[in-house]
Amino acid sequence: AMARVEKAMGLRFGDADAPLLVSVRSGARVSMPGMMDTVLNLGLNDQTVEGLARSSGDSRFAWDSYRRFIQMYGSVVLGVSHHRFEDLLEQTKRELGKDDDTQLTAEEWQMILKGYKDIVLNETGTPFPEDPQDQLWGAIGAVFGSWMNPRANTYRKLHDIPASWGTAVNVQSMVFGNMGEDCATGVCFTRDPSTGENVFYGEYLINAQGEDVVAGIRTPQPMAAERATPDQNPMEKALPEAYQEMLKVRDLLERHYKDMQDIEFTVQSNTLYLLQTRSGKRTAAAALRIAIDMAQEGLITQEDAISRVPPASLDQLLHPVLDPKAERKQLARGLPASPGAATGVIAFSAEDVEDRASKGEDVILVRIETSPEDVHGMHAARGVLTTRGGMTSHAAVVARGMGRVCVAGAGSIMVDYKAQTLTVNGHTLKAGDWLTLDGGTGAVYLGRVPTIPPTLSGDFSTLMGWADSVRRLGVRANAETPEDAETARRFGAEGIGLCRTEHMFFGPDRIGHVRQMIMTEEKDARAKAIGALLPFQRDDFAALFRIMAGLPVTIRLLDPPLHEFLPHGEAELKDVAKALGQDVEALRARRSALS
Repeated sequence: AMARVEKAMGLRFGDADAPLLVSVRSGARVSMPGMMDTVLNLGLNDQTVEGLARSSGDSRFAWDSYRRFIQMYGSVVLGVSHHRFEDLLEQTKRELGKDDDTQLTAEEWQMILKGYKDIVLNETGTPFPEDPQDQLWGAIGAVFGSWMNPRANTYRKLHDIPASWGTAVNVQSMVFGNMGEDCATGVCFTRDPSTGENVFYGEYLINAQGEDVVAGIRTPQPMAAERATPDQNPMEKALPEAYQEMLKVRDLLERHYKDMQDIEFTVQSNTLYLLQTRSGKRTAAAALRIAIDMAQEGLITQEDAISRVPPASLDQLLHPVLDPKAERKQLARGLPASPGAATGVIAFSAEDVEDRASKGEDVILVRIETSPEDVHGMHAARGVLTTRGGMTSHAAVVARGMGRVCVAGAGSIMVDYKAQTLTVNGHTLKAGDWLTLDGGTGAVYLGRVPTIPPTLSGDFSTLMGWADSVRRLGVRANAETPEDAETARRFGAEGIGLCRTEHMFFGPDRIGHVRQMIMTEEKDARAKAIGALLPFQRDDFAALFRIMAGLPVTIRLLDPPLHEFLPHGEAELKDVAKALGQDVEALRARRSALS
């Protein structure tokens, strides 16, 4: 198999003069973005890096690729924390007075690479492997093994993916997005994964490799000129030939797979290469719109459209949105990576999110950028805020798939993990302070902003209409109040399956009468309390029957679980005693007897 790749590329694996370099990737049958490991630039060593420098005519590119390989292989295969490499890189850039990786020279990369090798030796006790065959089999084993890593296990449990499916491993020849200004790497979706709109949606980075985009290490640029701000450099203008080729590929792949595609690509010397394509993760609103649009475009049938929208995901459409009339103080603005509104207390680690969420708190996970290890915290959070990364970063893709609100790339925010604070525009917030995210606009607000119920789109009604034409099951709702009945009818319920009449009395103007009825031992007082409840119940029944307009309504007569109606606190007990004209101590004893 490797010989066929060598022949196709005109290069040889491990050759010191014309080396073939490969990537080692997972190939699971369902998309698990960021959960499985990848190794790029495999085949580089102290000899082949010189051959790559000569053949490319760019020694800076060659040494940059080599250090990337050591960092990725060291982390994925040898188990060295990637923070060790990142810390050394950041420290060196500070000492050299340089802000960006692209400013480093070949000589400076060689110095950093020596430090990387020292890290590997100190952490593992053995030198970094020089033999390309040893590198290859080590990477293959690590990618197979990553199927069972903790983050992949967590992701599979969250998305009901059987562990028995396993994964394949793909070995691909490398193409390079980090060879210069006519090279790039990017991720794109054939439609907008947040809204489902039929527009080309993607981001790219010039002179970079794929991990820079998906890991959120650098904040990328938009591909389409219409999505760019004046200070951005869209791919449509920077690499126009590759962009036009990408538009053709977009249409070709979507027509072939009949679904929205998530595509990773590289541009090397103005030539476009596709690395992978898969059905893209999307929000519930996007899934709805894409399914309906594709059915109306003739790509899929109405039955296909119905099956494309997971029923459980429709719950996302019912989440509240920010009240446009509410007062708010905007702290920052990032990229609207996953829509919706989320309010919660700040947590700076996935573990803190889980701890707070287990106590019933609403939590916002705040990170510089997320990694696959954060997936369990993202699931427990109401929303995710990152200061780096774009709309195709790991945080954005995973948040959309989970239905979590996400604002990415809010670069004006400074996060200090050690101090557990974020600082922006003169405000310093600590863990436990309140924050609100608007995933539809990318706005970040101080404190809690009130929300209102969402307005359902016409797409929802369209899909439900198509479902009505093929379904064999009728649905009735549990409803006890006119408000519940109105909501049930709006969502197409064909009647009330159960009206639990005791639930009619939970309102603040009613529950006092129920408590009096239960707590009193006097027949007349009980009759008076029941009489006070009669008009409420009569009005509710009349409203229910009117709203249901002849549809069936099943009524369960009064069946009160007493503990739900008994006065709980001292204030409630005194209110009942006052209304009945009885002694508080006597009622306290009766409450104990009834509990």
